[in-house]
Parts: sequence; C-alpha cells; structure tokens
Amino acid sequence: MNPRTPLTAVAALLAAGLLGLAGCASISAHLPWRHKTPPAPEVATALTVASPDGAAIAWPQFWQRNDVVLDMTAVSGTGSAVVSPRAGLAWPMRVALRVAPGTVGSVEVRGAQRWVVPVPAAGAPVELELPPGVYRATTQQLTVSWGPATAVNLP
Repeated sequence: MNPRTPLTAVAALLAAGLLGLAGCASISAHLPWRHKTPPAPEVATALTVASPDGAAIAWPQFWQRNDVVLDMTAVSGTGSAVVSPRAGLAWPMRVALRVAPGTVGSVEVRGAQRWVVPVPAAGAPVELELPPGVYRATTQQLTVSWGPATAVNLP
C-alpha cells in the first residue's frame, strides 16, 4: 500500500493546520498590537462623605488619573451631603462627581465658590469635574446638593 494516499495527505495537512492555529492563538496574547483590557479603577479613600447631620454616607470613590471620582449614581430625588478630605490629607488635585442622568436634574456644590450644573435627562452616567476655584487648599468642606433642575437655583 502506498503511504502517500490522498486521505493521509489530507489528514496530515489538517493536523498541521490545527496545530498552527493553536499556536497562533496562544502567541496572540503576547503580540504588541493586541488590545489589552483597561485596568479596574483604583479604589480611593481620600474623601469622607457624610449627611448634613454627620452620619457617614458610603459613596464609592476611585482614582481616575489624578481625579478622585465620587460615584453618586445611587442618589435620586433631592438631598445633600458634606464632603471633606480625610483627616491628615489635603484635597486631591481634582474632584469629579459621577451622576446618573434622569435620577437628578441638577447638582450644586458650595465651597470656596458656588457651582451649579444641570444633569442630562438621559444617557450614560456623566462625570462632572469640579472647576478650579470651587475648593482651595484651605476649604474645610464642600456641600453637595442635588435635586430637580427647578429646585436648585440655576445661575
């Protein structure tokens, strides 16, 4: 019997192709143009958040570059909170508030200056970066209020 029958040649080519594909799949993880998943945000503990009466509020916060982002996506309706740097720490370079559209109409921040911003009615969560001047190194605390767009006096 001839060892070079068409069936054995096809089987050999199929086996070589499968081995080649398996090798490519394992090597592709190490190629420089492979898209890497972004790292998970680093949890921050730079700020304390409390209700106006002093009870602690557990808003998640995380670092995004040199911003501390306070996640306010769970808030709705009307309310307020007091934000201050953790004892022994200074204010971070930048502070941002992540808000879910449709849950609140506007956000007001009072510190060294007052800042009021409307929140979109629909879409993905938005990050509202506090502009320079809203807080300074000597600012003791920020008061963050949220509610419908008509409840907060927009400038």
